[in-house]
Amino acid sequence: MSSSNSSAFDAEMMAIALRMAERGLGATAPNPSVGAVIVDEETSEVIARGTTARGGRPHAETEAIIAAGEKARGATIYVTLEPCSHYGRTAPCADAIVAAGLKRAVVAIEDPDPRVAGRGLDRLRHAGIEVVRGIGAPEARWITRGHIVRVTERRPLVTLKLALDGNGDIARGSGSAPIWVTDEPARFHGMLLRKEFDAILVGSATVRDDDPELTCRLPGLFDRSPVRIVLSRSLDLPLGAKLFRSARVVPVWLMTSSESDAGKRHAIVAGGTDIIDVGVVGSTLWLPSIMEALVARGITRLLVEGGPAIWRGFADASFADEIVLYMAGHLSDRDAEQAAARWVGDLGMAVVERRTIGPDTMWRFRRLAEKEGR
Repeated sequence: MSSSNSSAFDAEMMAIALRMAERGLGATAPNPSVGAVIVDEETSEVIARGTTARGGRPHAETEAIIAAGEKARGATIYVTLEPCSHYGRTAPCADAIVAAGLKRAVVAIEDPDPRVAGRGLDRLRHAGIEVVRGIGAPEARWITRGHIVRVTERRPLVTLKLALDGNGDIARGSGSAPIWVTDEPARFHGMLLRKEFDAILVGSATVRDDDPELTCRLPGLFDRSPVRIVLSRSLDLPLGAKLFRSARVVPVWLMTSSESDAGKRHAIVAGGTDIIDVGVVGSTLWLPSIMEALVARGITRLLVEGGPAIWRGFADASFADEIVLYMAGHLSDRDAEQAAARWVGDLGMAVVERRTIGPDTMWRFRRLAEKEGR
């Protein structure tokens, strides 16, 4: 196989591994979702595929190696993140690759975790395995970003989600239900988005105005509902909210001040909700303290569905990695761009997707890529 053909084939196989990694988003915390593919390069046969299992174990490489069996010997493995080289709850994946007799490893990106950080690749090289790094790196960095910023910034990846009416505004709920501004297809798309996150966060105003469930109520996906998080310094919340009533079915974490009302705290905890005390600055909960608390509990990917105040807090703190806007109706390009600019402004983001969903439009913005390391 010529060098150019080999590079094209590597890119094609890594694309499969990246799709495998996407499947696990929202299900593997506190570990990253990784994809692995084992291929016989001589015949171009895809022998086995693997994705990090729910809860983070087993790892993708192990899953693929087990599925491949003896066929792994002499084959090539494509992995979206550097194989681990340390002992945790399982043996290192780098050792498993060596033991399986694989001859070549194509790895998209290195793992910034200081327990790995190049050591996994070094272990493969020392065992005589050819290592190729960097194929599919930009997409792998995005898929793995929750893990990367957890290690490097002590916070989860943050996606801000907003549904805007035809004027570019957020509609407040009636006190017992949300006011829908988009049609069913866009709402279902937004619900599908939830399964890709470890946790979903709102403020107390959203609980009071909308009384949301914040679950993934699509066929076959309810068990992929993320942990539900509510921010409320004063606990000015209805105790009969749907979130609290269903806390024993889908976890609810209430983040508040240690000085919040003791009686309300007791009543909320009695229903199955966990209360987490975080720092306060002035009259508001301190977002860096919230981020640290989430990372400590294994959250790597956070979807923020709160109202304007919550959105502005995350944006002003530079905690937004991605913004997903659902806009009611088909606005002209000019009107849509003006509406989006009100919320995205100069946050250093670029449009990566614009999609028509039924009668509505979805815009996705992501933080502009920074210079990557080695």
